[in-house]
Amino acid sequence: MRLINEIIRAILKLLFHIDTESPTVDLLENKETQNTLNSLLCMVDQGKIDEAENRIYEMTANGEMENLKIALLFYSYLNDKDDQFLKEHDFSRDEICLGIKNLASRYGLSGMVDAFLM
Repeated sequence: MRLINEIIRAILKLLFHIDTESPTVDLLENKETQNTLNSLLCMVDQGKIDEAENRIYEMTANGEMENLKIALLFYSYLNDKDDQFLKEHDFSRDEICLGIKNLASRYGLSGMVDAFLM
C-alpha cells in the first residue's frame, strides 16, 4: 500500500510538479476532468472496479498527460480502500500495482516504476 502511494507521488511530483501526501480530485484544474475522475471514483465505490479500470485503459490510449493524472488519482483512491473492500469486489493490491505498471509503460515511465519495485 505504501509503495503504491510512493510511486504515484513520485510520478505526480516529477511530471506535474505536484507534491502532496494525499492526491485528490482537487489537483485537477479542469472541471471536465474533475467530473471524469469523480465518475470513476463513484464506480469504484459501487464495486465496479474492473469497469472503471477499463475506462482508464481506454482514456490513456491517446497518451494525453491529463489522462495520466486522472489515472494516477484513480489508482491512489483505489489504493486507499481497505483490503476487505478490495476482496469483496474481487480486486487486489497486486492488480493496482499491475495497473500502474501498465500505465507507466504506456507513458514511457516503466523505468521509474521498476526502480520502486526492485
